[in-house]
Amino acid sequence: MFARKVAARLKPNSITEFTNLIECEILPWLRMQEGFLDLITLATSDGLEVATISFWDHQSNAQAYNACGYPQVLKLLEKLLDGPPYVKFFDVLGSTFQRVALTRRPEAENLVQDTALPQAGHRCHETRA
Repeated sequence: MFARKVAARLKPNSITEFTNLIECEILPWLRMQEGFLDLITLATSDGLEVATISFWDHQSNAQAYNACGYPQVLKLLEKLLDGPPYVKFFDVLGSTFQRVALTRRPEAENLVQDTALPQAGHRCHETRA
């Protein structure tokens, strides 16, 4: 398993819009990318710093996303960012998630694919002007 960490500073009062974009637009799109496994989104208590850690089955899939998909995500988020984010790649040496992913039943794969788009009643809200 491979991890990709992105950290950035946000402009003041933009954490709600950032969270909405991650949940409603970026995460559903990520779920369709080859090799994507999971995403963790973190924020400081003041909402001015965020980090995402995405997990990928192989380094090549993470790098393919970094080259082709990430520039589109940056365009979507650029109005919220207070400076350029930084990206780092990591080999996952150990994880409870890894054990779960390795023992996932085949029928569970369908559940992941079926949740690629936000469900009715999902808390996604339109935030664009």
